[in-house]
Amino acid sequence: MPVPLALAAPAAAASLAYINAKTSFFYDYCILSAAIKGRVSARQREKEDRLSPFYDIEQHAQGKLAQKTLLSFEGRQWTYKEVYQTALKYGTWLKTKYHIMPKEIVAIDFMNSEHFIFIWLGLWSIGAKPAFINYHLTDKALAHCIRVSTARVVFVDPRVQHNATQDVRDELPNVQFEFFTPELEVEPMATEGVREPDSTRSEDNSTNMAILIYTSGTTGLPKGAIVSWKKVLSIAKLVPGWSSLNQNDIFYTCMPLYHTSAALLGFCTVAILGGTLALGRKFSTKTFWTDCRSTNATVIQYVGETCRYLLSAPTEIDPTTGQNLDKKNSVRLAFGNGLRPDIWNKFKERFGITEIAEFYAATEGTNGSWNFSRNDFSKGAIGRAGTLLQFLSRKVAVLVELDLETEQPWRDPKTGCCKLVESGEPGEQLYKLDPDNISASFQGYFNNPSSSESKIMRNVFAKGDAWFRTGDMLISDSEGLTYFNDRIGDTFRWKAENVSTNEVSEALGHHASVTEANVYGVELPHHDGRAGCVAIVLADEPSEKLMRDLATHVHGRLPKFAVPLFLRITKDMQTTGTNKQQKHIIRAQGVDPGKTNGDEFYWLKGGSYVKFGPRDWDELNGGRIKL
Repeated sequence: MPVPLALAAPAAAASLAYINAKTSFFYDYCILSAAIKGRVSARQREKEDRLSPFYDIEQHAQGKLAQKTLLSFEGRQWTYKEVYQTALKYGTWLKTKYHIMPKEIVAIDFMNSEHFIFIWLGLWSIGAKPAFINYHLTDKALAHCIRVSTARVVFVDPRVQHNATQDVRDELPNVQFEFFTPELEVEPMATEGVREPDSTRSEDNSTNMAILIYTSGTTGLPKGAIVSWKKVLSIAKLVPGWSSLNQNDIFYTCMPLYHTSAALLGFCTVAILGGTLALGRKFSTKTFWTDCRSTNATVIQYVGETCRYLLSAPTEIDPTTGQNLDKKNSVRLAFGNGLRPDIWNKFKERFGITEIAEFYAATEGTNGSWNFSRNDFSKGAIGRAGTLLQFLSRKVAVLVELDLETEQPWRDPKTGCCKLVESGEPGEQLYKLDPDNISASFQGYFNNPSSSESKIMRNVFAKGDAWFRTGDMLISDSEGLTYFNDRIGDTFRWKAENVSTNEVSEALGHHASVTEANVYGVELPHHDGRAGCVAIVLADEPSEKLMRDLATHVHGRLPKFAVPLFLRITKDMQTTGTNKQQKHIIRAQGVDPGKTNGDEFYWLKGGSYVKFGPRDWDELNGGRIKL
């Protein structure tokens, strides 16, 4: 006897819902379809020779979105039409005054502003390429980045022109430094914009450079990563398809435009999609939510410890009504990378945010992982994959065992091959490359073949294969969730055990008095390995009770060998321009009180953390103390 439709339909729906819950099929479908659309789009646009996002902005400016706001900055708004017309003015000015040619690289050393975007788009409009310079750089690092770019012209924001000292300019005698003063700013706006023919922007391959973006340089001088048209276009399709980002959103970012997150995942994605970008000049806990409210932002971007800083800031109170303003915003989605598990839910709950879009990737990377979360299932994960995605990616994205002594993937002495780690075990993330066409996925570092080659591993599982090294240790579990474990070089050995700085940092982060913790290993005289040390920002003064409580807290959450032996109490954590913790300077300083710029040290003794001073250091240095 046939089942009535009224009963069959709900039963079928329930079955499909059950299957989807078990396999995450719909989630996988969204990611895969968005990734495929991105690749198809890049391939099609390569055939049409219209790879530049300049064409997307032009299409919006001449279509239904002409009067829609593309850019909002410090109380001013520019529509798609206005941004497009301004880009043409800047492009014509760059061509006529500075004789910028197609394919030429021009450096931009700017804080976030509308001028950054106008110079950038002006260069694209005439077929030239921007090199984004970190505006915090000074001295040799700044000169190095400009030199690497091969730029003969660099535009400098007046707010950071003090970094472009005479010494820097003397090192680059063939480079023209243009300080973008209000007087100079008038010139492009007074220029009649001319649209160059499409042939000016001609590109024969989607893997060609669109932008030059530099690595952070935390372990040496920054390297210029080639960001291809293919990457720009693929990301712009992937992000909206994977997350809930849509054309009606107002995307707020105060992350620096010189970085991939704000430039590609922020501006390029929004502009191609047809949304609105609300731009902040720089990150500040004092202005972040004020900016969000004034622009009616529905999406916010974070990088590194941004969310922790916002969570640590005091609650804003409306001076007139006395109202708590924490949830007084229109933000639905927080999008970025670096939201730690210990504050994931605290951040959502305090500011009333329902969706987190956390991702893991690198500027020069060939792949990434993505976790769009509306519930607790994937809390704290940097990647999420259902049954289908796990099956399809198992041969293109792997975790391999690492030899921590050499900081290289371990190889079997007999076969020479690397070894996959078991589920739940940390391993270095590798991504598959085409050994016959490496540049199809990895364009490498500009004018730096040795560094480019260092990121490629060969003969990993079979003779002749090639893989991209991320330099990061991740953990994947049986449910398809991936978690960040540590940056290679940050994990250290103590008492013949491997200590994950990320694990220690997360454990400390659960203590109510810990605002921020930066964990690293330090070399000690007369000791093997590295001892655990934490540069720590406390919400309270380091009293005897608090120091004992901290010791009890970490002993209860960490194995004995991972309990940090030293605490470095600091007021200001050293970070990069994208709110990522700096380790290399404080790691080099060690625990010598004479090298630590006035920060106080405590060490673990008798079940508590007690003050560690010059006399203790002398005892340790003289070999009279064994830890």
